[in-house]
Formats: sequence, structure tokens, C-alpha cells
Amino acid sequence: MKKFKKVAAFAMAAMMALSMTACGGSGDPGNAGTADGTENSGDAVKYTVGVCQLVEHPALDAATQGFKDALVEKLGAEVFVDVQVAGGDSATCTPITTNFVTNNYDLIMANATAALQSAASATAEIPILGTSITDYATALDMDNWTGITGTNISGTSDLAPLDEQAACLAELFPDAKKVGILYCSAEANSKYQSDVIAAELAKLGYETEVFTFTDSNDIASVTQSACDNSDVIYVPTDNTVANNAEAINNVALPAKTPIFAGESGICSGCGVATLSIDYYNLGYVTGEMAYEILVNGADPAAMEIQFASEPTKMYNSTNASELGITIPEDYKVIE
Repeated sequence: MKKFKKVAAFAMAAMMALSMTACGGSGDPGNAGTADGTENSGDAVKYTVGVCQLVEHPALDAATQGFKDALVEKLGAEVFVDVQVAGGDSATCTPITTNFVTNNYDLIMANATAALQSAASATAEIPILGTSITDYATALDMDNWTGITGTNISGTSDLAPLDEQAACLAELFPDAKKVGILYCSAEANSKYQSDVIAAELAKLGYETEVFTFTDSNDIASVTQSACDNSDVIYVPTDNTVANNAEAINNVALPAKTPIFAGESGICSGCGVATLSIDYYNLGYVTGEMAYEILVNGADPAAMEIQFASEPTKMYNSTNASELGITIPEDYKVIE
């Protein structure tokens, strides 16, 4: 009966990939099959894992790839990984995660906060692992946070050390007075980062002002306002920013306003420098957690949220050169 359900799930997943493409989401055909993207027979499959990724951009893509690689290294042909991308539309995460639940998938990996929230609403039974989540307490609206959810949810956090990011910004821009903090108001974890970094920058003597946009339609005008009123801009790990980094760069670079970014993918698009975690490694750790749940029966309710390893100082050589900014030797060039 289990095998029959898996085969049915594959058929439903394929049908959903077509329907999601029609409504603005996407299901990458290269992701159908085993965790490495190859075709697989239903006879070999023991575990079916659904991945709901909010949007395609380098950080989230790397996390998903790390997750898949960890699973295929440990399970090979025994695992089927169905990756669905919501095309940047939070609402599209709902039918994706609902499909995973309807077809009785063994585990759901939610990549980004909106995906995690949709998965949490869809099931309280199937294990859920999040990744690229800044703060689980904020994402899940939980009080008295202890490091575990006590529910069917666990995962990994992409929260970089914001105090260290503030220190890096001060190292690069010691003469700046005003720092604009730019992010999408629809992303709760971006507000969390904004609040924390503003407090850290205040300790270092900076004046901060928040500039928020609601979606991509007003990102250029809000970025222009931030440039007009700031010596330097800070952008957190914000999915809408990541998906519109070029539009931000088209405003900030001509305005000669440098941007310190929350992660390397955003920095490569519009930033000068960053203190960034490795999203591939973050996803890989999430995959290892998935293995523990699927094979060894680990309970996500008791699994502590895991954090990224030591972050790396990185810089965008093109933007740094264009703005005439000298970068210290301990920063690594973003390739």
C-alpha cells in the first residue's frame, strides 16, 4: 500500500508541476526523481520528500542543493525529492505544501519563511524542516522561545551574527553618519533583522532610518529615497531584495550609495560587502537532520534549531571598484 501511495504521489507531483507553472509557480523537471535529479523507479523508493522553495535566487537555490546532496549521499535511490518553487508568491506555497500532505509525503522541507508558514498550516503530523529561516519564533509566532519548537517542526537558521555585521559595516564606512535599512515589509524576518541591526549600529554611533517597500513595484522609488537620505545602506537576508538585487543596484550604484548586504547572493547583485553564511552547507545540515528523522526516527519536536558555521567576509569587486572603496585584505572576492 505504501508503494502504491508513492507512485500515486509521483503522478500527482507531475500534474502539480504543470498546474503550478500555469499559476505562477514552477516545478523544475530536473528535480523529478532521486535527490540528484535522476530518474528512479518506484520499487527503489522508501522515502518521499517534498521541498517547497519560495523563490529562485542563489542563496535559496544553494540551500536546496545542499539538502538534496546530503540525502542522496546517505540514501541514494531510496529517496525521491520533489522540489517545487513558488515563483516568489507566498500564496503559491499553500497549494504546494497541501499537495505534499494530500499525497502523504514522509517529510517536507520548507525553504524560506513563507514556505515554512504554509507547511506549518498544512500539517501538524508530517515532519517539517525549515531552512533559510532567520528566526523561528518570529516565523511561527511563538513566545518563550527555547531553541526547539515542541511541534513537528525543526530545521536550520540563516541568521548571521548581526553584531559582527554591524562591526564590519563600521570597519568599511567609519566616516558614515546615517545608515538606511532597506527591506520588504511583507517579510517578518527582515523586520527582525532590521530591529537587531539598528540597535547594534546605534551602539557604534550611527543614526539609522528604515525604508520599506511592499513589493517589487515600489522597490526602485524606495531605494532612491534610501539613497537620498543615507550615507550607506544595509539590506538584510530578504527574499524580495534578493530577487530584485539588479533593480536596487541600478538605483544605488549611480547614486554612489554603497550597500552592505546580509548575504553573498544579494551582495553579488547590489552590494559592496557582506559577512555571509554558506547556504549550501546550511542546506546540507538540514538534509542530515532529515536523514535522522526518516531513518533513525528522530523527533523534530525535540531537535534544536541548527545554525550556520562561521561566516565569511566577502566583497563585490565590481561595485567596490566603481565606488572607489578599498576593501581590507581579509575579505574574499565573490566569484
